[in-house]
Amino acid sequence: MSDMVVVVGAGLAGAKVVETLHDEGFDGQVTLIGDEPYRPYERPGLSKEVLQGKAEPDSLYVHEANYYADAGVETHFGDGAVSCDLTRRRVRLASGNEVPYDRLVLATGSRARTIRLPGAELAGVRTLRTMGDGLALRADLQAQRRIVLVGGGWIGLEAAAAARLAGCQVTVLERDPLPLVNVLGETIAEHFARLHVDHGVDLRTRVSVEGFEGSHGVVTGVRVNGEVLPADVVLVGIGAVPNTGLAEDAGLVVDNGVVVDERLQTSDPNVWAAGDVANARNTLLGHRIRVEHWDNAIRLGRLAGLSVLDRPGGYDWLPYFYTDQYDLGMEYVGHASTDAEVVLRGSMADGEFIAFWLENGLVTAAMNVNIWDVNDLLRQVVGHRVDPERLRDPEVPLAELAD
Repeated sequence: MSDMVVVVGAGLAGAKVVETLHDEGFDGQVTLIGDEPYRPYERPGLSKEVLQGKAEPDSLYVHEANYYADAGVETHFGDGAVSCDLTRRRVRLASGNEVPYDRLVLATGSRARTIRLPGAELAGVRTLRTMGDGLALRADLQAQRRIVLVGGGWIGLEAAAAARLAGCQVTVLERDPLPLVNVLGETIAEHFARLHVDHGVDLRTRVSVEGFEGSHGVVTGVRVNGEVLPADVVLVGIGAVPNTGLAEDAGLVVDNGVVVDERLQTSDPNVWAAGDVANARNTLLGHRIRVEHWDNAIRLGRLAGLSVLDRPGGYDWLPYFYTDQYDLGMEYVGHASTDAEVVLRGSMADGEFIAFWLENGLVTAAMNVNIWDVNDLLRQVVGHRVDPERLRDPEVPLAELAD
């Protein structure tokens, strides 16, 4: 076994690689490198508990402050990797220092997609990706400022909910007919749209943002379809971009992320990739998939650690994600196309229901909304052919649907 493992990327996936190496008894040198000056933390809480004031940033850290030192991990926080030499097996840091490795894990994550429009550089035009972003936006919400959110994806809607709960005036701008329609399909997307409108959000769909107005270098409004909407703060949430630059410059195969197999090995036998940046072959789904969610970061991080140690394991689980918005809590498991048939069990009007996505008679995904302790059962249903009437019928136990 090689003696030096270097993990580039001090996010959740990187932390789980390190944790797995430690738990599995690896006795070589482990080095963890990260761009931010913080130890690894969980990003989902930035748009959920932290924004809502339900938790402090300290609660987001993956491990206690002394964990890495106690585990003998060498850390470089705030001194990110700028290049990797696959021939010499060296990682060059921003400081100019070089870190040698025998085996390398890239967990470089993703970054918020920026918007290239006039005025995008104005103060107050924000993205939400880092702890610093979250703290700045929370201060804005606490001041009950007027906030315009560009993009009705998960980040945008979670931030919109937090802003409304904080008493802010909120406008959400979405170019598609409905928020989340490209993820959940029309039926469920309509439910999320109604949820936000019912909570006082000014939701505008099929709109085109043209730019941002400002005064003295600070944003004051958003130009939309010829109209200027007043804004004290603008949050741009139009997706994320995988941080593949390091891998691509090093000569690794990159295609919508770093291309890896079911064991997360890249085109270089001494390099693995995990987390948001990994476009991995999922043996359960039968194709490659790149997932930008909390559960996947944890599980791919663990798998990468096992793979580095040549322990058994493969990418053989269903994607999972969750959200909390106002009084709605949701869990989703699987991977469905947006034109799949949606079958409902329960009442959307009552706010408690289960949705199943069917494609050619096969359940490809399922979602529970405000119904708890059923996601493991739903996970068993995904991948089976089930009569839609049985899916709808609340008298048929979920545990029997996969029979």
